[in-house]
Amino acid sequence: MRKIKAKKRPVTPDPKFNDVLVTRFVNNLMKAGKKTTAFSIFYEAIETVEKRANENGLEVFKKALNNVTPQVEVRSRRVGGATYQIPQEIRPERKTSMAMKWMIGFARKRNEKSMANKLAGEILAAAKEEGATFKKKEDTHRMAEANKAYSHFRF
Repeated sequence: MRKIKAKKRPVTPDPKFNDVLVTRFVNNLMKAGKKTTAFSIFYEAIETVEKRANENGLEVFKKALNNVTPQVEVRSRRVGGATYQIPQEIRPERKTSMAMKWMIGFARKRNEKSMANKLAGEILAAAKEEGATFKKKEDTHRMAEANKAYSHFRF
């Protein structure tokens, strides 16, 4: 256990849109410390989204992220030898983090040529409330709803 809680490091906004949310997304997208590559992939994906949707790409991205952000999750808890899945509210920082990681993970699994196209496809699907990321959110909510009976075990 730590003596002192770790300080939250400030995230600098991205150079193009001047948005902290974009930088957080790119930090999750980045592999092996290649941040410039991650930024170029993201910006290319946003341009593709603008072409396909005929809307502001950043707005579509934010809408998509909002659509796939979960509100509740289930956590395992052992009570008297049995393990129960207990539904719990998620704190705001974790909500966005989970949504970003799901979106990136499912984008990587898509069958399209480049990562930018995969990401653009996933963003467009999430904005329309369809696709693998939105399904993951729905499954998470369904699981929490099914285990609502165990919510009195909450700690």
